[in-house]
Parts: sequence; C-alpha cells; structure tokens
Amino acid sequence: MQRTNKISCERARDYPIGKALAKLGHFPTKESEKEAWFLSPFRSETQASFKVSKKLNRWYDHGEGKGGNVIDLICLLNGTSVKETLAWLQKDQISFSFQQQPLVAHRNENDIHIRYARPITHFALISYLHGRKISVSTAIQLCQEVHYIFRGREYFAIGLRNNSGGWELRNKYYKNSNSPKDITHIINGKNRLIVTEGMFDMLSLMERERNLLEENDILILNSLGFIDKTFNTFTTYKSVALYLDNDRAGKKVVNRMMEQNSKCEDRSNLYEDFKDVNAWWTDQNQ
Repeated sequence: MQRTNKISCERARDYPIGKALAKLGHFPTKESEKEAWFLSPFRSETQASFKVSKKLNRWYDHGEGKGGNVIDLICLLNGTSVKETLAWLQKDQISFSFQQQPLVAHRNENDIHIRYARPITHFALISYLHGRKISVSTAIQLCQEVHYIFRGREYFAIGLRNNSGGWELRNKYYKNSNSPKDITHIINGKNRLIVTEGMFDMLSLMERERNLLEENDILILNSLGFIDKTFNTFTTYKSVALYLDNDRAGKKVVNRMMEQNSKCEDRSNLYEDFKDVNAWWTDQNQ
C-alpha cells in the first residue's frame, strides 16, 4: 500500500502547475519557454510575483517567500489534504469543499466543529469578498478564515466571532453559525455606537468610512432575535446609529428601538432603495 501511495505522489508531481492554475482560473501575465509569471493566487496584487518554472514544474511566490510542487500548491489553494489533492489531480477536475458544499436550508448547528481560524488567505474567500466589494484589508479587521468540520467533511468560510466565542460563517454558497450564538460587540471606549444586522453590512460601512472602527464602538446583531439584550447597552452611548435591513422585520425593530431610546437614529435612508447596506454598497461600486 505504501508503495502505491508513493507512486501516486510521484505521478501527481508531474502534473503541470500551469494547467492546474488554469483550471482554478489563474492565467499567466508573462510567459516564456522556460517560465511563467502569474498574479499571486494567494492575494490581490497588480504586479505578478508568482513564478512557475516549466522545466522543474515548481512554483515560487516571491511575495510570500515560499514555493513547492503542484501538490503543495493545490493543498494550499483548495484547503485540501494530500489525499484529496491527489484525487483532484488524478480526476483532472475541480472538486473541492468550498464549491461542493451542499445547499441545505436548515442544519444542526451542533454538527459544526471548528478546527482552526487564521488570517484570510484562501483565494476563494478573497474572491467572495471582492464580489461583495469588501477588501481583504478591511475584512481582516473583523473576520478570519475559519476551517471547520460538518458531517465528516472539512469546509472553510469567512468567520466573525461573537461575544460568546461562537462563529458566524459565510461563503459564496451558504451562511450558518455554530454555538454559542450571540452578538458581536467591539468596544473602543467611544460615545457613538454603530449597529448592523450582519457582518457584511458593517464591513461595507467600514469600506465607506475608513476610520469607522477607530472612531466608534460597533455592534453586529448577527440575528434580530438578540435585540432585547442590547437595550441596556444602548443607554451607555450618547448616540446609536441603526443600519438595519430594509424589510418588515428590520423596520419593526428600528421603530421599537427609537420609541424606547431617544439616542437611536435610523440611518436606512443611506440605502433606502436596497435591502441592506451591503446590497447598496455593492451596487455603488459596480
């Protein structure tokens, strides 16, 4: 069995790196007989710093200061194990957890087990952020790349940690959270509080106003169901800016909060023709 695995790895290392990158949507900006240069698949950049040696079939990322063979590369890009990467290369097709995550409307939160969290580097998550017009530099101020187990398989997502240690998890294909569920309240000792329903609404406001996090305290509800536990929190601020969704539930909560606390301000006029802040922000930056 060991001999078979070794042969599989040896054969897999011969798989052309350029071909693997092309299947993942990455193409060279400059190419010669001996080498090819790519924009790094690990981050956003305007000048190619990712080199592929055609002769050696090896890659090197000058920005990261690391390199390796095709197996190393696909493991990093797809977030897969060596075994899963070998299957990907042998089948000659794209098949990784981020794309194949089943679209299930209701899931048992207890099935989600967090493996680890790290800074956001995966190209699929960066692409997802860019699609919602959020830069990585803004996202990393609040979020991390979270790898977790769901029903025996490993997945990854943009994660926002709440005040009780649970995570809100988002990627292109679905959104979910694990226990314990709670609000995310970041206290910077400021007199003004910014409130949104979800993480991408807050990230959109941070993109719009670069010093928002430094000049305000922020609160992400993560669910309107947590609104009752925030009333006492609101009384400690001189002003509370509400950026809740433009739907019936959001409007109902805004009206209730403004009736109970004169410090609350409805700021939905900013995105009055859109469902929420991020929908407006995405439209503004097309």
